[in-house]
Amino acid sequence: MPGPRGYDFWQKKLGGARLVVAPMVDASELAWRLLSRRYGAELCYTPMLHAHVFVKDARYRRENLTTCLEDRPLIVQFCSNDPDTFVEACRLAAPNCDAVDLNLGCPQAIARRGHYGAFLQDEWSLIRTMIERASAEVDVAITAKIRVFEDKSRTVEYAKMLEHAGASLLTVHGRTRDQKGPLTGLASWPHIKAVKEAVNIPVLANGNIQYREDVERCLEDTGADGVMSAEGNLHNPALFTGVHPPVWQIALEYLQLAIHFPCPSSYARGHIFKLLHHCLCMSENFDLRYRLSKTSTAEEMVAVVEDLRDRMMPYNTGKKPWTPEPGSEQARLPMPPWLCQPYVRIPPEEHLKKIQESQKRSLEKQQEEAVIDKNDGFSGGEPSKRRMLEDSEEADLSKKKKKKILRNPRKSFEPPSDPYEKCVCRNPKGGRCAHGLCRACCRVKCYTEGLDCLGHRILVKTKREKAAVYYGEQEKLKQVEQHGKERKEISIWQSGDKLQSQPDVSKATLTEDHNQQQVCVTSHLPGQSLQQSSKVNREEGAIVKFNELNDIEKNNSEDKSNRCISPCSKMTKGSQENLYSTNLTHNTSEGSCKCKTNSTT
Repeated sequence: MPGPRGYDFWQKKLGGARLVVAPMVDASELAWRLLSRRYGAELCYTPMLHAHVFVKDARYRRENLTTCLEDRPLIVQFCSNDPDTFVEACRLAAPNCDAVDLNLGCPQAIARRGHYGAFLQDEWSLIRTMIERASAEVDVAITAKIRVFEDKSRTVEYAKMLEHAGASLLTVHGRTRDQKGPLTGLASWPHIKAVKEAVNIPVLANGNIQYREDVERCLEDTGADGVMSAEGNLHNPALFTGVHPPVWQIALEYLQLAIHFPCPSSYARGHIFKLLHHCLCMSENFDLRYRLSKTSTAEEMVAVVEDLRDRMMPYNTGKKPWTPEPGSEQARLPMPPWLCQPYVRIPPEEHLKKIQESQKRSLEKQQEEAVIDKNDGFSGGEPSKRRMLEDSEEADLSKKKKKKILRNPRKSFEPPSDPYEKCVCRNPKGGRCAHGLCRACCRVKCYTEGLDCLGHRILVKTKREKAAVYYGEQEKLKQVEQHGKERKEISIWQSGDKLQSQPDVSKATLTEDHNQQQVCVTSHLPGQSLQQSSKVNREEGAIVKFNELNDIEKNNSEDKSNRCISPCSKMTKGSQENLYSTNLTHNTSEGSCKCKTNSTT
């Protein structure tokens, strides 16, 4: 039976959550969700998961959908463009969450290439099918996160369609899909208000939430049932409580959670960079920024954060006066840089103006260089020293690298020193290789020279020695078996000769004819049967070799060639049965002969 939907779902399953942490790729993992819940978050989303990979890859499910008892209520977000895949992903995720969200708001280029997120907002029939099927076939509430259209009325129609399709909750991000990066700008709360007034399901407002005051103002202006924060939460997880703790306090608390609930080091490093952003932009902390960029474990990040704390603590306690550099980024901040506070982007208009100025300066520089080159050409003299210096320094740099140098004169493009020893092929050596080579070269050396390498687990010598012992034992067994067969065959033939040599008392006069008959009978065997090497008699267990039989035939035929035909023609069927009983059966289907010999007394 389907569970609660709409406002019943929001009240019973989500506890009427009003303060929500947004789904963020590589950012809203379990450790960060638990940290946010400690500072007032009432509902959290997982990072956006790919429904197709989630369905096909069990390892992807295990690594990306991690939760615990304290991590509820929880909504899992999927991106998808296929109804069957989305329904199956909802079915797999349902036991570990309270609802499933369909991502219809991602504006990034990867969403354009994958055809999901905000780039599905023009395909209403596909979206309707996915939500209708998931809400009907899976016992879990389906929600949706959308972006607005520039046209407010079209946005309202879009939201109504999602409500009628079966969505139990809507999150409306008040920006269009073109508002991203430097062109993000402000979110449109009037669009969110129009959606809230048009639908009868809970609505969460997303956009422009940087401080606690923004939360209250957004709820009042839009009438939404709750607010969602993304970037504001990343720079200050305590946003919903209205406090601004020191950055090292939040960073160390998060890293302890990351150690207890492991996540990829790139996730943790990204969180620490955002938390310490304003401090790391100070010239005195450039070395810490470099050290942080090279960390690969949470423990290494803890050491960097503790060093930053030791440097900035005198400012925080007032033992050392804080005087920011005039015109610097820190001077424009509303708070000291060591306190958690939002990162405020410049307005899109200012960004576009900077781009135009940069393009203008670049064009002027190109014109000046062209004039200098022209003058040098007319004068016929050598180029100026300044020109030669610039050419020598920037001859090997691309335009992109030159732009980076203009932005950061300290930027270096020299390859970093490689701490690893090199193999003969210039690849890193294996740390435990017995021959001091990389894996590929070690494999070739071991196979060509018959060697072992425990470091790379290449055991060519050992395996070849084992193979030699094995095949030697097999050869010995084969020889013993062959010798036993020959002895058995010899004993069988010897016993047969003894039986043939014993005279019959009642019919002694026919002994000579019996020998002649045996020779005659063998002489009439088919040529194909006489050429076979041996055949096993399944009834008697005896092996008869027809090559040896052929030799016996030749020896007997040389002595009694003149007596072979006449006795055969004179002998009757009864005398043959009294002398011996030999049945030769030629099986045409198998292409072999079966010989049965029964001695008589």
